[in-house]
Amino acid sequence: MQVILLERVAKLGQMGEVVNVKDGYARNFLLPQGKALRANATNIARFEADKAQLEARNLETKKEAEALAGKLDGQQFVVIRSASDGGALYGSVTPRDIADAATEAGFSVDRKQVVLAGPIKELGLHTVHVLLHPEVDVTVAVNVARSAEEAELQASGKSIQELAAEEEAAAEFEIQELFDDIGSAASDDEEDEQA
Repeated sequence: MQVILLERVAKLGQMGEVVNVKDGYARNFLLPQGKALRANATNIARFEADKAQLEARNLETKKEAEALAGKLDGQQFVVIRSASDGGALYGSVTPRDIADAATEAGFSVDRKQVVLAGPIKELGLHTVHVLLHPEVDVTVAVNVARSAEEAELQASGKSIQELAAEEEAAAEFEIQELFDDIGSAASDDEEDEQA
C-alpha cells in the first residue's frame, strides 16, 4: 500500500514522502495514528494544501520536545523492585515503570516514548533512550534498586554484587578471627594443664 507520510517516521521516511508499506502496518498503525494518508490524487492534493500547517505544527512540537530534552537529558530515575541476593529481579522493569518514575519527578513522558533495547531484569544502573519527538532523542539513567539506600550506593558507583562480596569477605574475616581466638584460648588452656 502506498501512503503519504504526515510526519517523520523512523526507518520509513520524512514528511511528505510517498512510501510503500505493508497493508497491515498502514491499516493498524500509520493511518489510525494520523501519521500517514493513503496515497491517492485526493489525499495528495489535500496534503499539498495542508503542508504549511503540518510543517508549522511539526516545528512547534519539535521545539517543545527540544526544550524538554534540555531538562531531561542525563537525568537519573530510581525504580524500587524486589530482587534476589544475586541481583536478579522478580519480574522486570517496563517502559511504563520508567515513564511513571519520570512523571513523578516532574517530566511529561509517555510509556510509548521510552525505548528499551531489552528487558531490565537486574539491579543496577541502566541507560535508556527516550524518544520525545521523531527527531529528538535523549538518554536517561534508570537506577533499579531494592531500597532508596541501595539506590544511593549504586549512584555513588558501587554495584550490589561488589557490596555483597565485601559483606561476605568481612563476615569470613570475622569468622576466621573468632576461630583464631578460640584456637589461641585452647592452646592457652593446654599450656596451663601441662604446667
